[in-house]
Amino acid sequence: METAGAYGGGKAGGAFDPQAFVQRPAVIVRAVCWLFSVIVMGCISAKGWYISKKDGKEYCVYNDDTNACNYGVGISVIAFVASVGFIAGEYLFDQMSSVKTRKHYVLADMGFSAFWAFLYFVGFCYLSNAWGKTEVPPVGTANNMQGAIAFCFFSIFAWVACAFFAFQRFRVGADAAFAPAYEVEGGVGSPGSFPAYPGGPDPQPAYSDPPFSQQHTAGNIDYTAPTY
Repeated sequence: METAGAYGGGKAGGAFDPQAFVQRPAVIVRAVCWLFSVIVMGCISAKGWYISKKDGKEYCVYNDDTNACNYGVGISVIAFVASVGFIAGEYLFDQMSSVKTRKHYVLADMGFSAFWAFLYFVGFCYLSNAWGKTEVPPVGTANNMQGAIAFCFFSIFAWVACAFFAFQRFRVGADAAFAPAYEVEGGVGSPGSFPAYPGGPDPQPAYSDPPFSQQHTAGNIDYTAPTY
């Protein structure tokens, strides 16, 4: 992750590079979260409901638990919208000139991602338990229901990865943007220092005693002006 600007972003006002943008780990993982939310939402919406032949009412395939289907679809819809929003935020992140704005965005990203990973963990446990209690699921619904459970499980790690990248940005903080240049490149022997020209003095001369610090023992010297 590049740390040219505050909180791991680029310098504000820099040129936008589409290829570098799509190759960012945070953008890739966020796109994976978007894809997983579509799969979970699609699996439950397509095959998660059936009409009972007894009373003609609609029930959820997960043990006739309407809350299970609503929960899976609900967190996936919000994850879908949030993923699109955070991808747009990644694009706007480099254009944020305020360090406080970047800090608030990073904190929001880290908090939301960690919280949604927890919700997907709850959803995985909830749907798995409801599916285990389902006695005879309607024909043609098993694959979709199991697929929704599987991608709820995968979504846990995807959102944890998003929270991890946000935490890395938070650790970088604003120090990289405001570090004095002389602390990084000014020192002799550092990677950014300039070598001395040939024949020039040593930039770090060895220590020597100051002048006139030693007493001369060769005897007194007469400095009387000569007479002509």
